[in-house]
Amino acid sequence: MDMKDQNKPIEPTKSELEILQVLWKQGPSTVRAVNDELLKQKDVNYTTTLKLMQIMADKGILKRNESQMKHVYSVVEEEQATKAHLVDKFVDSMYNGSAGKLVMQLLGGNKTSQQELQEIKDLLKKLEE
Repeated sequence: MDMKDQNKPIEPTKSELEILQVLWKQGPSTVRAVNDELLKQKDVNYTTTLKLMQIMADKGILKRNESQMKHVYSVVEEEQATKAHLVDKFVDSMYNGSAGKLVMQLLGGNKTSQQELQEIKDLLKKLEE
């Protein structure tokens, strides 16, 4: 790995994100535990999950603890850091860097509950202070 690549944010694929979601929710887990959770969402093969998690470990997205017979995988980067990078990239590419345009698109869909709207209003008040 190049020295300059060490600071480059990792951009997981869709399948890798599904695995990350499980690990963020459950914490460090075996491949079997991750695969069992993924099976609740879609039909997925254990060997496919194993291979993806091995690739993710090679990429530096996951760490593998090999101290026990069953290897336990954990996420290297914090959930918020990964999500922040992906959201920033999405806003840049889809909304020309305007978070406001993204928010307007999201809120315009009438899928936001009254409770969520109140939480957004509260956040806006905090940001204005």
